[in-house]
Amino acid sequence: MIVITGAAGFISSCLVAHLNESGYQDLILVDDFSHQNKKANYKNKIFKERVDRSDFIKWLDENQRFTQMIIHLGARTDTTEFNKDIFDKLNLNYSKKVWNKCIEYALPLIYASSAATYGLGELGYDDNHDIPKKLKPLNPYGDSKNNFDIWALEQKRKPFFWAGLKFFNVYGPNEFHKGRMASVIFHTYNQIQKTGEMNLFRSHVPEYKDGEQLRDFIYVKDVVKVIAFLMEKRPESGLYNLGTGKARTFYDLAANTFKALDLEPKIGFIDTPEDIRDKYQYFTEANMQKLRSAGYDGGFKTLEEGVSDYVKNHLVERKVW
Repeated sequence: MIVITGAAGFISSCLVAHLNESGYQDLILVDDFSHQNKKANYKNKIFKERVDRSDFIKWLDENQRFTQMIIHLGARTDTTEFNKDIFDKLNLNYSKKVWNKCIEYALPLIYASSAATYGLGELGYDDNHDIPKKLKPLNPYGDSKNNFDIWALEQKRKPFFWAGLKFFNVYGPNEFHKGRMASVIFHTYNQIQKTGEMNLFRSHVPEYKDGEQLRDFIYVKDVVKVIAFLMEKRPESGLYNLGTGKARTFYDLAANTFKALDLEPKIGFIDTPEDIRDKYQYFTEANMQKLRSAGYDGGFKTLEEGVSDYVKNHLVERKVW
């Protein structure tokens, strides 16, 4: 059995869909399943059992001999949440328990880190192991992810295979429950339905014009292919960036959403909310050399291809994956 935490959420539910399509059915879904707004993400998936995250460690103790791997993607991902205790509990300490159980029961582990660990990118975007201690994330979420990376790297005892994935800006189906944290594509589509136009965040630094803030946007259907590759091939353990390696502007993201709907872009700008203004990354771009060197030769959809598929086959059709 393969355990997937955060299974009712965005990336994990897409991973379940991809694994189902690849013939995997003995999946254990772990999450807080009390949130009804996430139910559609797992309603039609094929899996063996659902386990509440608060019961998971006990479940694993009782079922470890049947378990082959843990893919730990469950986390609090709200970058606007500033209660450090929440992140310590859900992102840091819970992940330590999962890590230690993987050692105890000789289980391989893939877990979610984040490009939020890189802060303003002062040290670049390289997934080298000598960098995490020097990084300065911009919010408690980024801190929690970086703190776990540092802790994992410092451990003398490690799972026989482990990979920490530094997700860059992931977008795609099954993110409808994320509210403010959903992708700009999701928000653009819904704003177009309401008003026919979209407002992006204005730039508040002179180096970037409005809408020309740059991020490494990666389609979730590419992300889950990489996770499946690591799950099956198990290359060298360590931290791995997971982006496309090519930064694009938020304007491009919104404009391609209009294009997918055969509409001319109507894009304005509003001030970035003050609670995140000084925590805002203006540029991210993954160095993808390590993953390529590990043997991953799959391609990544261009922004145009990914946005078109997401809008036409999921948002317009109101279909989860």
